[in-house]
Amino acid sequence: MSTAAELGLAYASGERSPVEVLRELIAHVERWEPHLHATWAFDAEAALVMARESEARWRLGRALGALDGVPVTIKENIATRGIAVPLGTAATTLVPAAADAPPAARLREAGAVFLAKTTMPDYGMLSSGLSSFHALARNPWDLRLNPGGSSAGAGAAAAAGYGPLHLGTDIGGSIRLPATWCGVVGFKPSAGRVPIYPPYTGRVAGPLTRTVHDCALLMATLVQPDARDATRLPHEAINWTALPEDPHAFLRGRRIGLLLDAGWGLPCDPAVIAAVSEAARRFEAAGAVVEPLAAFTTREMAEGIQLFWRMRSWLDIAALPAQRQARVLPYIRDWAAAGASYGAAQVFHGQGQMAALRDAAVAATERFDFVLSPVSPVQPFPAEHASPTNDPQRALEHIAYTLPFNMSGQPAISVPAGHDAAGLPIGLQISGRLFDDLGLLRAARAWELLRPPLRPWPEAPGAAPKSAPG
Repeated sequence: MSTAAELGLAYASGERSPVEVLRELIAHVERWEPHLHATWAFDAEAALVMARESEARWRLGRALGALDGVPVTIKENIATRGIAVPLGTAATTLVPAAADAPPAARLREAGAVFLAKTTMPDYGMLSSGLSSFHALARNPWDLRLNPGGSSAGAGAAAAAGYGPLHLGTDIGGSIRLPATWCGVVGFKPSAGRVPIYPPYTGRVAGPLTRTVHDCALLMATLVQPDARDATRLPHEAINWTALPEDPHAFLRGRRIGLLLDAGWGLPCDPAVIAAVSEAARRFEAAGAVVEPLAAFTTREMAEGIQLFWRMRSWLDIAALPAQRQARVLPYIRDWAAAGASYGAAQVFHGQGQMAALRDAAVAATERFDFVLSPVSPVQPFPAEHASPTNDPQRALEHIAYTLPFNMSGQPAISVPAGHDAAGLPIGLQISGRLFDDLGLLRAARAWELLRPPLRPWPEAPGAAPKSAPG
């Protein structure tokens, strides 16, 4: 599969056309989808209309930019004009969206071709491909396993080669978790960097791609201003694709923290610890100064945030008519039900733990340029499960490494680091200082150049094997 950067060059030279690329991609998706269930609202004819319009612009020398004609998938909770937003749940009344949400609007303005929306679990509140509305999404590395979530379809689509660019959202790990379990790059930008609507504490939109360069290329479009997001950062002129090609020159003297113990949650799989530790050794060999970082998250923080989220979800579900409440995934109903018994003081304390975790994360990581850690403590779990524990009373035990950087607003990225003994991918999380998104992408690119070779990408059942990724 060509990268987004390669497609832009091929379109500019006339070597390839957006229509030709899209037709090939549609056939590829149709081979995978009976097994993967990564997409929703897949409309080949509508995509071909966009591709033909792009092809005409390229022929006339009027391309809208680097993403003109490049296929993209968009998580279904990011509104696109004329398509309903089910939020992953059968409880939603389907009404076509009146307008594109900010990230989709920027992609449409850039001439990207909307291949499909991608699936997610109910209300985005699971790290799973399980949904009461969508077909069960699966992991292309092993169809018996979960792709993660809540950007479930996006992670699966990226790994299966449904085009080079995929857009997800992340409020506690929802981009990075499917990225690690599906073996792709998943970037959670700094809070406010990518305008989004509606905004919510910790929620961001960001790319899932196969390469850091494609991630950076997509960021250049996503960060364009949109006044609908009152929490957006002031727009900066950033050369997003100014990435290093000499990792040693970039990393020499950088201070890097190594976080192996999150302080709470599930025990870390030895294969994950080994992969992250090997990455730290390679960073150190390239000239970085690596120091251990002690856990800075407490269970009180995690439980407080969960309490607040449960109350919010309970209020949303309780406001629905009984018939629609019954359609919500039982796991989510059971998880949220505790909110019915919470008092104001408990909820206030829970909301305060967001700030407590924010302050702890920023203070603990301030002395480092970057921090290395696992993304998830565990490897992919059965496709039919709602979470690694599959227990609504232990629903957040796998997000101890990802959650802090949503609450702090710091940028964090999952980059493939290797594979376990079963051949399943393992991601390395790299986090950066608040608002140093470009610096973090540069560190991720340096890691791509340092890491050992990866296994070949998974192929659709019955397809011939292809070469390994770079």
